[in-house]
Amino acid sequence: MKKTLNDYKELIKKLPIKNKYTKEELLTKDFLIDKDNNIEIYYAPHNEYFNKDAKIFIIGITPGFQQMNTAISTARKELEHTDNIEAIQYKCKVLARFSGSLRKNIISMLDDLKLNEIMNIKSTSELFEEKDYLLHTVSLIPYPVFVKKENYTGHTPKLIKNDFLMKYVYENFINEFKRLENPENVLLIPLGKAVEEILLKLQEDKIISKNQILLGFPHPSGANVNRVKQFKENKDYMEKFIKEKLS
Repeated sequence: MKKTLNDYKELIKKLPIKNKYTKEELLTKDFLIDKDNNIEIYYAPHNEYFNKDAKIFIIGITPGFQQMNTAISTARKELEHTDNIEAIQYKCKVLARFSGSLRKNIISMLDDLKLNEIMNIKSTSELFEEKDYLLHTVSLIPYPVFVKKENYTGHTPKLIKNDFLMKYVYENFINEFKRLENPENVLLIPLGKAVEEILLKLQEDKIISKNQILLGFPHPSGANVNRVKQFKENKDYMEKFIKEKLS
């Protein structure tokens, strides 16, 4: 059963109101959902709002600490003056989804692929703002995952070979994908090779239709030293794929 803000609102209310928390404040037993050796999964109200009408599905591995921080800080402030859980869940999604440099890099690359032109918008930044009815952002694992208290990147351990983590992919991501109004028509944009590998496996399992995964899109993290090189190498293919899929 997926954990939600309803389960954690009283614990969040115990936190001080602030813009940024430390790992010592958030990576605690109160917010710990699951653990396997040095892999820990914590709660954050980041992936609870769902847009069933989305045309673009941007898929990460797991929210990082920055996204966790933004989501919990947002929820804490909102719980001070409203009990409308759905409204808070939406606001957490809007402010936390790929927040910071990740979002900036995603927008830059998608504009470079002319997704904005195909969707008749000035910039794909609008997908994160007034045109967000076209977008759904999601993580394969809906909660923040840490290995030795550091953001999990999908590689150590390798996600597709780790039964503990794959359980969350099968229990959460697939259910979310199937809730889409027209899942076979949605453009799936995996952020990096670890996500791409999982989507290709789900395609083999006939859970995802063929020809809807944008292959070759780099992980947008500034720490990904091969991001620019990988993007240039795959740019022509990706641009053509998007045009054929959405035109």
